[in-house]
This record gives sequence, structure tokens and C-alpha cells, in this order.
Amino acid sequence: MKTVFRSSLLAALLASSGIANAEWSANLGFMSEYYYRGIFQESTSANAGVDYENNGFFVGTWAADVGDGIEVDGFFGYGFAAGEVDLSVGYTGYFYTGDFDDTYQEINLGAALGLFSLDVAVGQYENFDGPTLDYTFYSLTVEKSGFYGTIGGFAQDFEGEYFEAGYTAEVAEVDLGVSFIYSNEDLIGESDEAIIFTVGKSFDL
Repeated sequence: MKTVFRSSLLAALLASSGIANAEWSANLGFMSEYYYRGIFQESTSANAGVDYENNGFFVGTWAADVGDGIEVDGFFGYGFAAGEVDLSVGYTGYFYTGDFDDTYQEINLGAALGLFSLDVAVGQYENFDGPTLDYTFYSLTVEKSGFYGTIGGFAQDFEGEYFEAGYTAEVAEVDLGVSFIYSNEDLIGESDEAIIFTVGKSFDL
């Protein structure tokens, strides 16, 4: 995907999936702590990805170190404009080479208008030897001049909410970012907060 920060998968897809000529791109990045949707994944994580876009269609893969193996994500979808609203629909699968976690698969829906973007994911978690769990993730993001704030949460078999605020900027063609995350106790069993620093680089192939 275009962004290495992964504050929101669908926000990244909406940003990268506009009507455009065919384009291959790649990215490399490093996070002081890897959080996703308000949930801690790993301390100090390197990541990399490749994606392809063509006239609104997008497909790609992204991988990150999660300590016990590698997280490998695959995604595809289509983005288009309806008047002033940018819309996106797609699929994402989250797979793991070790025992860190089990497979997640979800349908992603997104909409963006001006400063605001709304992301919804409806998915299933294979849950090792336990029963398959269903979840719905939702988030609302406000972004202006590199500053952003996100409120997100889960429903169905997962629950809990988180808040994320941060700033990203390009300095000498390198993407730098800092963010603050607060997760409530319903999300992870106890409240959690973190300040995260990120650095990354994107390439046209």
C-alpha cells in the first residue's frame, strides 16, 4: 500500500485507488511500536509492501515483523468517485507465518469527503482451534495538512474503542510520522496508550 504508517488500511486504499494510469509501487518502513486498530502487535517492527493500481483497481501485499514470524497481508479492490465523494470497496486477508495470530479475512468499505473519511470492515477470525469469530470494525478519520485524528472501534464478537492522533510529513523524500494512541480496556483487557515514531520510503517501480 502507499502508506507505511497503517493508521487505517482503508484510508490508505482510498488515497491510493483514485482513477489513474497503471502504476507499480513499493514501500519500506520502520515503526518504533506496531499498533493496528488500537491493538499492540510488536515492539520495533520493519515492514515492506508492493502494490499495483490501474484505473481505480488496486491489488497488493504488505508484510511486517511481528516477533513470532511475519504478518503477510493481501488486498485488492476498486476505488471510484461519486460526485465529490470518493468510494472504495475491497478485500483484505491477514496471514501469519508463525503462531503470533490466526487468519483474518474481511470485506472493506470506505468513503471520503473533504477532510473526513469513514472506513468499515466486516470480517471473520479463524481463531486457531476455537470457534470462528465475526467482527465489524469502523473508524472515522479527520485529516488536514498532515495532521489527523481517528476514532475507531469493534462490534459483534470483538468490542472496544481507540483514539489515534498524529502528524506525517515528507522530509527529503522520506516519510516521517509521530502518533499517539489510546485504547480503552474493552479493546485489550486494560487501557493502553503509546507514542509511536515511524519512518518510511515509497518508490515507483
